[in-house]
Amino acid sequence: MFAGIEEVDWASMEHAYGPADDVPALLRGLASADPAEREHALDGMYGSVHHQGDVYACTLACIPFLFELVVDPAVPDRGDIVELLTSIGGIDLDEDDEEELDEDEAEGAANYAMAAAAVSAGAGVFFPLMADADPCVRLSAPLALATLHDDPARVLALLRKRLAVEAHEEVRLALVEAAGRLALRHRPLTGPVADWLSRLAAEANPPGLRLAALAQLARCAPHSLPGDVVPLVTGLLRQLRTLPGPVGARPRGAEPPGAAAPEAAPVTLLGQLRALSAEENAGRAAPWTADLLRTLHVGLDDRVAERTALLTDQLRSPDPWQRIDAVRMSDGLIGGWRGSYAELVGLVGEQLASPEPKLAEAASHLLEGLFGLAAPAADALAARVAADPGAWVREWASGRPTLGSAVKALARLGDARALPALAAALDCPLVPYDVGPCIGHLGEAARPLAGELRRRLGEAVLDEHAYDRAGPLLTGLTALRAGEAAPEVLRVLRGTPEFRGEWLRTAALRALASFGPAARCAVPELRALMRHPGTAEATEAAEALWAVEGDAGAVVPALIEGLETPDVYAARAAAGALGRLGERAAVTAPRLRALLCHEELWLRVDAAIALWEVSGRAAESVPVLLAAWEQNRHVRVRVAECLARMGPAGAGSDAAHVLLAELTSVRRHNATDGVYGSHDTYTDEKLLALCRRALLGKTGKEPT
Repeated sequence: MFAGIEEVDWASMEHAYGPADDVPALLRGLASADPAEREHALDGMYGSVHHQGDVYACTLACIPFLFELVVDPAVPDRGDIVELLTSIGGIDLDEDDEEELDEDEAEGAANYAMAAAAVSAGAGVFFPLMADADPCVRLSAPLALATLHDDPARVLALLRKRLAVEAHEEVRLALVEAAGRLALRHRPLTGPVADWLSRLAAEANPPGLRLAALAQLARCAPHSLPGDVVPLVTGLLRQLRTLPGPVGARPRGAEPPGAAAPEAAPVTLLGQLRALSAEENAGRAAPWTADLLRTLHVGLDDRVAERTALLTDQLRSPDPWQRIDAVRMSDGLIGGWRGSYAELVGLVGEQLASPEPKLAEAASHLLEGLFGLAAPAADALAARVAADPGAWVREWASGRPTLGSAVKALARLGDARALPALAAALDCPLVPYDVGPCIGHLGEAARPLAGELRRRLGEAVLDEHAYDRAGPLLTGLTALRAGEAAPEVLRVLRGTPEFRGEWLRTAALRALASFGPAARCAVPELRALMRHPGTAEATEAAEALWAVEGDAGAVVPALIEGLETPDVYAARAAAGALGRLGERAAVTAPRLRALLCHEELWLRVDAAIALWEVSGRAAESVPVLLAAWEQNRHVRVRVAECLARMGPAGAGSDAAHVLLAELTSVRRHNATDGVYGSHDTYTDEKLLALCRRALLGKTGKEPT
């Protein structure tokens, strides 16, 4: 084994962390009799040689040696090596991907292509592994063949043959998954695969196998799903709950019963992930159920009503693990798709009272990100908050404290029952950063906190950590428009330290602007800051001065200079400020008009909005706004806010067409598969409300 490994010039190659001269040791480690050494070697392969899926020259050089390991029955954990080879050779670059590659990426693309060719050329070795004595090898081989072999019809035939004789439950599921993968990669096989999967789902097979077949049907041939898929799946889940105990293959890398554990196994990222997986699956009767259901949901795609029905049924399950899975999958559904979720959210709220900590925590985390959509769970959230004061503030080993998720969820509903928790958070030595935004959601209901916010701000030490101390307090005072705190805010403005000073001054200036005439004590400082035109701070100071004195003539010249600065951020701030002055800044219309062709999209949008606000004429602005709407989905809320102020008459028929199209789309405008921002659902719901307002005006009816 490893003949010729020393003849490879490893030192001339590199991986993710430098020279690849350590690769031979990693390859030998994969064949070690010591489980700890094998894990360390596999962790190194994924961590450096195949880092985040990358393929380097040294990765290519490893392929022949990895094949040697795979075919040697004396090598332990060969299933892991099969998966590694599948990952190295299984990256598909379609024509669109290739067209998008720049020169720096071309070498990487060539490596991917060579890896795919090299691993596919040797993929025949995976055929005998389908009958290997090690179930972990049999578990990995089907997907390897489906991903890499160039004779998909032969692979499909073997998958069907093996299913008839395979006794291991999780390996049987892997055979079905491989069939779905084949159909996705080789569309001519979709029909035969769908027919086979349909029979598996309909026949008297074990519930796990039938669920796997339905999941793969949803993935590769959703049109072939039975019409009663929801009651069918919920029935299978009920059957799975009756299984006697954990089933499935032993965890990857785990030793068989009776094997001695290493005395001091190295702590690797791979080991940590395996430990987390083992902890997650402990006690589950069918730990693979969650993966099957996730696959099913991905396949059901925009069939929101059916997906919601599945999850509502699952949330009523007596099995807490099925409810945990349902809460987590509800997060993906609600975050990616628009729909009617009141019943689902109410059931999620019921999980807050569960004695299972993971379930209650998952429910709390989901509700935190729903903002107004969490209303059906308001009482459950209030009960959770009242019952557990110890969870009002979460302390972390590193980093500043944060509010508990149930407190944030309740506050984001504008529910005054969150006030005791926010008051307690204001007593912390370091106020959690999210207290300020939560006060903003509560609005006037949080007015009783103004005095404490002011006191804490007056005591804040203005050193290099001043922003962490004062930032949330300033945000809260701004939301409450607490003008009585102007002296304390002015102290911060005057004493801002150099570190993060710009951030802190901006927060202080926005607070003063929100106070209006109550901040007259700050006028000299505001005028002084305006003496540095063309900066974002000068613009913030000008807008604050306008709010305090109401003298447009005193601030428009500074805003004009900000508009003409090459700093795009400062120019955008100036455009926004001019727009808020309205017709009092009409003299700036020509300058704003000149920015409608600026290369920066966001500046074009801000200029177009400001132009309409200062001139009252929409004809020039609307085309710019609608073009930006199509070019960048993230600008849509900003555009819709303006269209809503214009109303149906001002926006015109072109805008109405765009707004209607948005309202009839079931996909959230900012949804990205597998990536969810903490405010994504809130932002999309805000967009929908603005679209309706823009179409309806004040007296219109809801569009159908």
